[in-house]
Amino acid sequence: MTDAMLTGAAVVGGYLLGSTPFGVIATRLGGAGDLRTIGSGNIGATNVLRTGRKDLALITLLGDGGKGALAVLIAWLATRHDGIERQALMTALAGGAAFLGHLFPVWLRFRGGKGVATFFGTLLAAAWPVGLAAAATWLVMAFVFRLSSLAALTAAALAPVFVLLLHRPTPVALLALFMAVLIYVRHATNIRRLLKGQEPRIGAKAEAPQMGHNGGPSLPPELYDDAGTPKP
Repeated sequence: MTDAMLTGAAVVGGYLLGSTPFGVIATRLGGAGDLRTIGSGNIGATNVLRTGRKDLALITLLGDGGKGALAVLIAWLATRHDGIERQALMTALAGGAAFLGHLFPVWLRFRGGKGVATFFGTLLAAAWPVGLAAAATWLVMAFVFRLSSLAALTAAALAPVFVLLLHRPTPVALLALFMAVLIYVRHATNIRRLLKGQEPRIGAKAEAPQMGHNGGPSLPPELYDDAGTPKP
């Protein structure tokens, strides 16, 4: 296989694998309805948990993390005889493409999740010491502040630093930086709520609006502003 073909296979294959919407599939097969019409409308495990089905949330978490890891491992196996630098490049391309696929899945008209589970799965497969350090950061921040988004944002920001401190190849550092930037972009609403002190803490019950302006049915999630108030 030529370099161009291998690169194309890593990128296209990784993207298609990352586009698999495990949350949507799990909730539909599990009889919980269309995940995109529930809670925030996000396709990740956190929103699946709002259905009350912890089993489906776990399946989603493992699926979203696993698809990033699988993309990296396939690329790693395909280049196991090509040298460390080339192998690092191909695994980074495949992992980055899988992460991009989760955020912008072709199957869901490019409306995907926020990428935290896929971030950790990809990072653990690409450089497991870095992945473990990032996961430990998430756990510490979540335990201290009880804010899942803050924990994810901190872990993402420190991941490229961990790559450098642990002397991993440059492609892995670029992969970590790429994913970190996109995580911040996808968490723009969470960041605004954090700055306002309005971000819900882990374990707190979400107070989603149940009725519309005139006491009618609740509006779709996208018609509410960041504070949960219906848009005019």
